[in-house]
Amino acid sequence: MDMVNITFYFEVHQPFRLKRVFSFGETSNIIDKERNSHIFNRVSDKCYLPMTKLLIRLVKEHPGFKVSFSFTGTFFEQAEMFRPEVINAFQELYDTGGMDILSETYYHSLAFLVDKKEFKEQISEHSDLIKKYFNYKPSVFRNTEAMYSNEIAGTVAKMGYTGILAEGWDKYLGWRSQNYLYSPPNEKISVLLRNYKLSDDVAFRFSSREWNQWPLTADKYSDWISRNEGDTVNLFMDYETFGEHQWSETGIFDFMRALPSEMSKRGIGFNTVTETSKIKPVGIIDVPEIMSWADIDRDLSAWLGNRMQNEAFKKLKSVYEKVLASGDQEIIKKWRILQTSDNFYYMCTKWFADGDIHKYFNAYENPYLAYINYMNILSSLDKEIKLSSAQHRMR
Repeated sequence: MDMVNITFYFEVHQPFRLKRVFSFGETSNIIDKERNSHIFNRVSDKCYLPMTKLLIRLVKEHPGFKVSFSFTGTFFEQAEMFRPEVINAFQELYDTGGMDILSETYYHSLAFLVDKKEFKEQISEHSDLIKKYFNYKPSVFRNTEAMYSNEIAGTVAKMGYTGILAEGWDKYLGWRSQNYLYSPPNEKISVLLRNYKLSDDVAFRFSSREWNQWPLTADKYSDWISRNEGDTVNLFMDYETFGEHQWSETGIFDFMRALPSEMSKRGIGFNTVTETSKIKPVGIIDVPEIMSWADIDRDLSAWLGNRMQNEAFKKLKSVYEKVLASGDQEIIKKWRILQTSDNFYYMCTKWFADGDIHKYFNAYENPYLAYINYMNILSSLDKEIKLSSAQHRMR
């Protein structure tokens, strides 16, 4: 049996957390700079800098070790503002030749659900960003929170991408394995599916002492990987897994440090997402409705699962034409920041295990405050659009 290769992919995202606005009125700046600075600096110290330096070392010490990343525009804007050395670290990693980069929406947004033209605009803005920092043009796409459907894949394929990432969800795979590539119906684009069990063993279960496999060691994990059949084991996770979600004290950095040598002992190699996307698909995966990698439902319910979220999204969409017609770049920028998926995630009211995850990531005391604040900012933006349009007509 040929040994399967693995594909490591990490999502790097920081949303712009919004100012608390509990009354209507024009908001010249909707960003809570102090809060964003505090969080970005904390995550830089715990994750971005130590983990990226570790990866640089691993690439240099283990020829053939490779990783892939996607970065949001809102992450890079904050890195420029608060910790430019974080960008330098990623550029140094890229220069080793062991790092690949994906395309995505600039604002980590729900843009596809707003309008296809807006979706393409944000992807184009993101492409300019990657060109600026890395002088690179990605050929593989990953939508916000791995949102994927036949229609999304078709849209992305027509933009020239040859690969797209998605959740390896049993609902659509049936008996088939996530460890192969597939194609959507009637489109020539490769779909790379996340092996969610092996990914979540690291991303979510690594430090859980209630887990019957704790502690997870590099040799144990490599054994699990080696037992997989297929063309690739796709390990996709948030970059903040390392140091922020799983603290240094859990041994997560030691685990990662030991992993390349344990993998190579078992004949397991590493591919970038671009290399993996060139593997021949074995069949069709038909996903008529949007799936994601969030929560147990793997659908849109993390962002659009309750009345508050749907009201907020409806209001966001309702000003679309007015925003673009204003021609005001500041207004357009604010409106796009309001499309960031995190704003809707904060309004989620789910219970049980998923609810705990939502609480961990919430920038507000509860989902209702998130909704009130968001609607106040959106209403203020609407007034700003009307004022801008009136001034434009008077010129």
